[in-house]
Amino acid sequence: MVRIAVHLILLKDGKVLLMRRKNTGWEDGNYGLAGGHVDGRETVTDAMVREAKEETGISIARENLRVVHTMHRMSTNNIEYMDVYFTASAWKGEPGIAEPDKCDDIKWFPLAELPANILSYDRQAMEYIGKGVAFSEVGWGKTG
Repeated sequence: MVRIAVHLILLKDGKVLLMRRKNTGWEDGNYGLAGGHVDGRETVTDAMVREAKEETGISIARENLRVVHTMHRMSTNNIEYMDVYFTASAWKGEPGIAEPDKCDDIKWFPLAELPANILSYDRQAMEYIGKGVAFSEVGWGKTG
């Protein structure tokens, strides 16, 4: 079974918004992009709108989202994912921690100074996006 996840690369003044995970059971203590799993009978765009609201409290209109990268990934715990990365041209509200039981820090980081403890696949996706690569396959024993 392939799981589908969405990730938001929220940019402002040359910085990206990252959230530090806690009590999730996966990569706790590490920073990652806002996002999550697509629910059944939900489009990836609808999932991104929902996850942005649930995790950061911001509202994003569907038309303000743009897919910038897709990653087919085998996770370190041997779960297959299709990850869809979005950017947003506009949003309403100020991002904050909307799920304090799952996140204990939220910060804007300069793109050139990402924290060492960022989720590896989020770092990799942002590197690919910076190179203009729209699709990648990661964790399959090959690169790219």
